[in-house]
Amino acid sequence: MHYVYVLRCGDGSLYTGYTVDVARRLSEHRAGTGAKYTRGRGPLTLVHTEAFESRSAAQQREHAIKQLSKAKKEALVG
Repeated sequence: MHYVYVLRCGDGSLYTGYTVDVARRLSEHRAGTGAKYTRGRGPLTLVHTEAFESRSAAQQREHAIKQLSKAKKEALVG
């Protein structure tokens, strides 16, 4: 499976990413070895995930989420 995930950073911002292993990727972000954006923005909380059969579908959804306004992202993560 392929996953799109959204993290809430300690500063209130939202980070969207793609992975095949959500738990491993979250650990990488928390250890500071994930995306440059999330370094120093902890604590990081996983607030949304979506599963997809194909990598391309997941990456298309990741791109679509990244294009959303902050308000629409907040509505998505509830």
